Amino acid sequence: MAIEKALYTAHATSTGGRAGTSRTPDGTLELTLSTPKEMGGAGGPGTNPEQLFAAGYSACFIGAMKAVGAKQKIKVPDDTSIAADVSIGPLAGGSFGFGIAVKLAITVPGMERAEAEKLVEAAHQV
Repeated sequence: MAIEKALYTAHATSTGGRAGTSRTPDGTLELTLSTPKEMGGAGGPGTNPEQLFAAGYSACFIGAMKAVGAKQKIKVPDDTSIAADVSIGPLAGGSFGFGIAVKLAITVPGMERAEAEKLVEAAHQV
């Protein structure tokens, strides 16, 4: 699905792949990448694309929850948190390539479980 209008476009440049570097032109993000041992790499002190995806996805999902909450006149608590697990592995069925799977553990302090589940489902649609 195409977007109607870009409100913001992030820019970043990566060099060297999974064992390289990534940086933004404004310098707010500059990091070393390391391939995890589980993927045949050396491990190392750097982050990896899956960790960055987990951080970005969880932050954006809270944003979606807040957008839905505002529309439904529901206050999403400021201390709402999401722990994201992002897994990578070969595609099932012998297809060439890799896929990702995401599991979110969402904590909405002070909100009834049923209300939180409805909010999460609506945010998932957004």
